[in-house]
Amino acid sequence: MAGQIATLAALFVFLPACASASSLERLSEFMSKTLSAEGKFQQKIFDRNRRLLQESSGTLAFSRPGKFRWTYAKPYPQLIVGDGARVWIYDEDLNQVTVKKLDLALGSTPAALLAGNNEAMRAFRLSDRGSKGGLEWLEALPRSKEGNFETIRMGFGPSGLEAMELVDALGQMTVLKFTSLARNPSLDPRLFRFSPPKGADVIGDVE
Repeated sequence: MAGQIATLAALFVFLPACASASSLERLSEFMSKTLSAEGKFQQKIFDRNRRLLQESSGTLAFSRPGKFRWTYAKPYPQLIVGDGARVWIYDEDLNQVTVKKLDLALGSTPAALLAGNNEAMRAFRLSDRGSKGGLEWLEALPRSKEGNFETIRMGFGPSGLEAMELVDALGQMTVLKFTSLARNPSLDPRLFRFSPPKGADVIGDVE
């Protein structure tokens, strides 16, 4: 689960409203104009038969490229921090920290698509999927088969990116909804730093 959650760590963006813009145009605008964001999210995970497996919520912040903070408050506390070089995943209940190099953790993932730079866009095949449920939908298919997700869809509404749907190789779907998102706020650089708590078990690429 930690590996899957890590790929979600930067799924956040706030775009200016533009009723006539396609989803591809909205994403392009984000890449060129959104350098940072912060807000709240709700997440639901469904099995391949669309039975609800888990619900969670928390807060998020990012500073492009590659820096982000994704905090799960419910039901289990967990913190994910990207410091520009590595991704740190801290499981409070287990007192365990998993560390990955940023390029390996974000390759062909939603994090690379939204928190990365223009080069990250090349890892995806993008297409406009039209309107549904009041949102303009974009589909991003990873070119590499090494990522956790086979299909990524982003739904843009009046307040920017309002929803995402991510389907993995087993058919499991993760649905994210974003609220109270602020575009280009002034963020404390300390949000994107992490030091393992004393006594925590640290696993992964620390060097």
